[in-house]
Amino acid sequence: MKFTTIVCSAVLSVFSVLATVYALSGFDLLLFLCFGNVFVKRALLSLTGISAAWLIFWLVAFRPMKFLS
Repeated sequence: MKFTTIVCSAVLSVFSVLATVYALSGFDLLLFLCFGNVFVKRALLSLTGISAAWLIFWLVAFRPMKFLS
């Protein structure tokens, strides 16, 4: 469970860097890394959605901030 959360966080971090490069320069680095294949890009973006859903579930189910106060 901990490993899955770390992997999902890493996936979201990598995709956020790719989105930042696209937002600041206009160059779609993700599409470049997918060799121009739109289907592969969409599959990787769906992986990002699954990672975000997992992290939301993890935050709701385990409440890691509960003991900070």
